[in-house]
Amino acid sequence: MKTILLEILYIMAGLVALFTAYLALQDKKHPTRLGSTIFWALLAFAFIFGKYVPAQLVAVILIVMGVLTALNKVQFGSQKNSSPEFRQEKSNNFKNKLFIPALSIAVFAFGIAQFTSLGGLVGLGIGAFVATIIALVMTGAEASYVAYDGSRLLQQVGSASILPQLLAALGSLFAAAGVGDVIASSISGVIPQGNILLGVIAYCLGMALFTIIMGNAFAAFAVITAGIGMPFVYSQGADPAVAGALALTAGYCGTLMTPMAANFNIVPAAILETNNQNRVIISQFAFALVMLFIHIILMYWLAF
Repeated sequence: MKTILLEILYIMAGLVALFTAYLALQDKKHPTRLGSTIFWALLAFAFIFGKYVPAQLVAVILIVMGVLTALNKVQFGSQKNSSPEFRQEKSNNFKNKLFIPALSIAVFAFGIAQFTSLGGLVGLGIGAFVATIIALVMTGAEASYVAYDGSRLLQQVGSASILPQLLAALGSLFAAAGVGDVIASSISGVIPQGNILLGVIAYCLGMALFTIIMGNAFAAFAVITAGIGMPFVYSQGADPAVAGALALTAGYCGTLMTPMAANFNIVPAAILETNNQNRVIISQFAFALVMLFIHIILMYWLAF
């Protein structure tokens, strides 16, 4: 059941990308009409048929998508958002009730992951579907708006929308290639064996820095834990549950400081149409540094 539901969710995501490709093709004013159409069509193909075609073909598709992005051939079209006056009117009408659909995603994702065997990913997909229904019922909007605005937002975010998946895959590749062993051998010449404080500092900073590079704390966790956490923290008697949890959230401090974490930092800036695409990062940077320092103290104090 879990596998079937996941496959259905992937196909639904592919259909959204396919509709985005269709709208890009129909958009006569699109600045990069052909490139954008090809990009979203390839993404749709990967989501819908990726399981059934050779992995090498998917790799070629990703390379082509990367080339289109590098050549700046994937841009936002001429699709229009609703007027500011209309959005302000609806905001005044619904006020904090607007958060109900968004919060329902988290509630369903947590509930399904916690109390069923379907897992968090299926829960997230079901939560998104339920949130869409709730939003349509609350606002009385037509169902066709979902497809149009979903496509508009996807084009607005652009190629950054698939960055989290690619970075997660890259993290697994780094771990399999033994990058953690290389890091361990390099760090061993700097940190004296048995120095717990320096080990904790290296672990937290390593998680933050590698997350800044990777854009994904989960991808960084496997590599940095193997290279720094195991030989310099856990081997010194650290509680794995405490140290592991704090290491992961130390990585999240790096998430706040990098454009590579596109879904957290670049996507909101694109949706809010800020003048500076790094506006979110600039606002978070000082807070992230303070939180990273606090993580070092907490790990040293609580994990030993």
